[in-house]
Amino acid sequence: MSFLATIKLVLRGLIARKGRSVLTILGIVIGVAGVIIIIALGAGAQSLVLGQVTKLGTNLLNVQPGKSSETGPPAQVFGVIVTTLKEGDADALRDKVQAPHLTVVNAVAQGRVAVAWENRSADTNMIATDADYNQLVSFDMQAGRFFTPTEEEGGTAVAVLGSVVSDALFKDAGVDPIGQVIKVKSAAQTEAGGVPLRVVGVIEPRGSAFFQDQDDQIFLPLAIGQQRVLGKNYLNAILAKVDDAANIQSSIADIKRILRREHRILGDEQEEDFTVRNQAEAVKILSSITDALSLFLTAMAAIALIVGGVGILNIMLVTVAERTREIGLRKAVGATNRAVLTQFLYESSFLTLMGGIVGIIAGIVLAYLIALLMRQLGYDWAFVISPLSILMAVGVSVLTGVLFGLYPALKASRLNPIQALHYE
Repeated sequence: MSFLATIKLVLRGLIARKGRSVLTILGIVIGVAGVIIIIALGAGAQSLVLGQVTKLGTNLLNVQPGKSSETGPPAQVFGVIVTTLKEGDADALRDKVQAPHLTVVNAVAQGRVAVAWENRSADTNMIATDADYNQLVSFDMQAGRFFTPTEEEGGTAVAVLGSVVSDALFKDAGVDPIGQVIKVKSAAQTEAGGVPLRVVGVIEPRGSAFFQDQDDQIFLPLAIGQQRVLGKNYLNAILAKVDDAANIQSSIADIKRILRREHRILGDEQEEDFTVRNQAEAVKILSSITDALSLFLTAMAAIALIVGGVGILNIMLVTVAERTREIGLRKAVGATNRAVLTQFLYESSFLTLMGGIVGIIAGIVLAYLIALLMRQLGYDWAFVISPLSILMAVGVSVLTGVLFGLYPALKASRLNPIQALHYE
């Protein structure tokens, strides 16, 4: 029998059993679409994680108070208050003789505050820092400017707002935030009504970084925010920028040496009361986590494909049983074992191929919709469809059809035509 004649015979058989064929295809669609979506989600998550380096600055070192392991989170993550970092530590790290490759060193104190303007208020994150913070972290100004070294050193009561805070206070009122006086109050604040601050700038929307909204923040000079608003004398972090990626490890060693001297630590590393983290290493750790998660989810999708293959096996076995007399008749009029084998293999392969094609289309569409949703939520989520994932999905679906269709096809081809004709 010619190839075209076999295809026509296969199509007639599948159309005659439309409901069963559709259900079989659906199982493959779910598995293939799952593979496409999961690989796309993994690529999107990778792009999100890698994009954080640009947002939070490149060649950036983060000094955290308290000792933690190389891969474990700092104590602050668990709500533990550690007071071992002081402003003097940041000043010591600015010594070019002791740390020649640190171009910018920034002290950071932060906490939750309530911000008010007239009858409007908002709860937000406050970052008290130095005037050169914008040399560490990349951002553009939507309006106004960042506070200056003169304002920082003089203790000028000024503030820079993230776009979310600015909109919450001023958007509905139709007022230009620049020059307006807001009041900022923390749980530890003693001044009645909060500390009055003049708004000098609003930062362009930046989205989220490491799953934190970078627009739901306000920035104050260190002395004002740390002492008057938060009422504390310690830092939450020290950020340091290295002149070149090749000098990161030597700069980490410099920071440890300087802080050990400042904190009078004479013992081994276990006695250190601080942790130095490479921002790029943090991204690598997150990338490895997303890789492992993607691999796990892909395995789950592969199981769905196997389940779909078992469905094909079941359907094809039932089909062989139902069509025993038809097979016997074909063999009685001259059909060879090879022709019967080919027919049933074509049927199972066609079912999985159709499921693979529909699954690819469905997977791409759903992955695109997920990417749109993530962008609407403020994440820099890339829509990435790997050609390899499409080839793998098609290949696996066809292979599933062949493997799970092989036994029923062999069973059909080996039927004795005389027994098959007498089959009831």
